[in-house]
Amino acid sequence: MAAKRYELNDAQWGRIAPLLPGKAADPGRTGSDNRLFVNGCLWVLRSGAHWCDLPERYGKWKTVHRRFSRWCHAGVWQRVFDALTADRDNQYLMIDSTIVRAHQQAATGKGGRAIRRWGVPEAD
Repeated sequence: MAAKRYELNDAQWGRIAPLLPGKAADPGRTGSDNRLFVNGCLWVLRSGAHWCDLPERYGKWKTVHRRFSRWCHAGVWQRVFDALTADRDNQYLMIDSTIVRAHQQAATGKGGRAIRRWGVPEAD
């Protein structure tokens, strides 16, 4: 089966699989399919779609979002990123303007009131 758009190939999955919780050797519950879950997260994050638009092949969007949030709070994603950025042979490590998104009003300069109200002290 060919990898779909935004999904990890076998080599990429092999690099991050040992870093993720939910393996059989880990204490607690074993993840049913970590690869499917990670691919679902990547689909939402790279496509820019809402979580509720997640294709059904990745599971229920609410479940995927809840697990994504839990992994964020537990620092799982940070550990994965730290391990991948520590690899000096990583040829895909870069951030450019196509990845970083800003709100459309972010380019208009400093916001706030243009006219100061009477009797209100000026902020420092």
